[in-house]
Amino acid sequence: MKTTERQAGDITILDVQGRIMFGDGEDGFRDAVTKTIESGRVKLVINMAEVPFVDSAGLSQLIRTYVTTGKRGGQMKLLNLTKRVRELLTITKLLTVLEEFESEEEAVASFGEMSLP
Repeated sequence: MKTTERQAGDITILDVQGRIMFGDGEDGFRDAVTKTIESGRVKLVINMAEVPFVDSAGLSQLIRTYVTTGKRGGQMKLLNLTKRVRELLTITKLLTVLEEFESEEEAVASFGEMSLP
């Protein structure tokens, strides 16, 4: 699994390639996300266009990222879900909680709509 990072203003876009699953990518994904959040960047777009599979460990990490960014005043958005990953998130009802976008522009623009507590 490989993760590359880009910036769009104060929003960090993480381009993820490979499976996010126990022992085969979940650690790398977790490390990349943790590094980003610990550096104070809590507005995240996770580009999953090249993620063919996510298992329960990967789902757990996505949820942890969502909760952690929220606690720090940010948000996490998902971008370009593959069919298989979208089906998994639908079955688990996580798409009722996590925001998904098909265009990077829409995902980035959605942060402007964040409501302040």
